[in-house]
Amino acid sequence: MNATVSWQQALTFSGKTESGFSQTLDGNGETLSPMETVLLAVGACSSIDVVDILKKRRLTIHDCQCELEAERADEPPRVFTKIHAHYIVSGDNLKEKDVDRAVSLSAEKYCSVMLMLKGNVDITTSFTIVD
Repeated sequence: MNATVSWQQALTFSGKTESGFSQTLDGNGETLSPMETVLLAVGACSSIDVVDILKKRRLTIHDCQCELEAERADEPPRVFTKIHAHYIVSGDNLKEKDVDRAVSLSAEKYCSVMLMLKGNVDITTSFTIVD
């Protein structure tokens, strides 16, 4: 996997991946910050796992949202110290044990973004099932 980040102006950078996608990142708060993209990556990566695991169990999923709360260190480098991911999953006849297993498998085995942060960031999860 390759990417290029190019300075545009002030603290604004343009990132482009080898697959052709691009994103503007900013240190001034005018667009997404690099830390916001890391937080979004945690939620997206893990949510992909949760949906995929539930679908492989042949369960019907209507929606999956991941609400993220993060805390950062007060002093530079202002790394994440805690991240909590709360999944809101809706589908037909979803059982608590199935969603719990999907969330646990993602956090402990499959989500490469969460696992990359493991050991440096206290990551916790929870979920709600909506019928």
